[in-house]
Amino acid sequence: MENKKNGFQNHPIVKAIGTQKLIALLALIVLYVAFGLINPAFRSYATLVNIFDASYYIGLMAIGVTFAITSDGIDLSIGTVLMCSSLVSGYLITKFNLPVILGLLVCILIGAIFGLLNGVLVSYMGLPPFIATLGSMMLSKGIGSVITKAQSVTWPQASSEQGWFRSIFKINQNGVLIPTGFILLIAVAILAAILLNKTKPGRYILALGSNSEATRLSGVNVAKWRTLAYVISGTLAGLAGLAYASIYSTVLPGGGGGFELDAIAGVVIGGTSMSGGYGTISGTLIGVFIMSVLKTGLPFIGLQTHYQQIATGIVLVFAVYMDVLNRKKKH
Repeated sequence: MENKKNGFQNHPIVKAIGTQKLIALLALIVLYVAFGLINPAFRSYATLVNIFDASYYIGLMAIGVTFAITSDGIDLSIGTVLMCSSLVSGYLITKFNLPVILGLLVCILIGAIFGLLNGVLVSYMGLPPFIATLGSMMLSKGIGSVITKAQSVTWPQASSEQGWFRSIFKINQNGVLIPTGFILLIAVAILAAILLNKTKPGRYILALGSNSEATRLSGVNVAKWRTLAYVISGTLAGLAGLAYASIYSTVLPGGGGGFELDAIAGVVIGGTSMSGGYGTISGTLIGVFIMSVLKTGLPFIGLQTHYQQIATGIVLVFAVYMDVLNRKKKH
């Protein structure tokens, strides 16, 4: 039995993809097929577009938080930072006639500012990542509601002159919706993978997760590179806020809580270690699409929001347990 197991793990395809990543990919295929068999309506093109729609904001958050997790940290604020960025920038556009292009930049900038705040709290003030980002979660949630006076914000519609930004993520071509955001998501994932695995900042971030003290003793500015990991996480949360505003008509104050769980679950399902030191952007994307298929598919079998939360919790616990088992095997 052990020889068969080792034979499977040593197979060239398995070694090239990674065991956990391969399992996640198979799980994604099985989920999609299962939902399609239970309810044929799930196999429609419109449903596929909905899966892509959900994957944009979850995916951008997940790619960003991969950097925080690989540095042996966590970012619980990404969901509310997404909403705060989208609310505040949308409010400036609709209430103060801020040009949309500037609104998009403000949306991303707000995310970067919260990322920098998290980095400073964790790296320079010594707060535990859980506490620092929990505080930022509450702060961003409150700021979004205060600035918009607890009112919902509706970004310009696609039919208006300023609604051009929506075509970044979806185009209506003669009644056929084309998910152009998939191109942006893949482009961001490729850039993130190169940054994490092929550049000095990425190697330092991974080294922090493996052994922070040894990295410090080798002369690396630990605080600087750990802060960068959180800035990347916050910036992509801001970009996710733009994706959310582009896909959905109205942004509601006080929302975003729980989005971070979908993103973190996607990261862990894809094979990134919660103990830091190892991250895989391609695996994160697979995990994200598993979460998107779950969110989109469960209503097709009659399970609504509260059941989706249960499913997310189960998937997250299972993914972390897989990570624990993998770490035990390595040691």
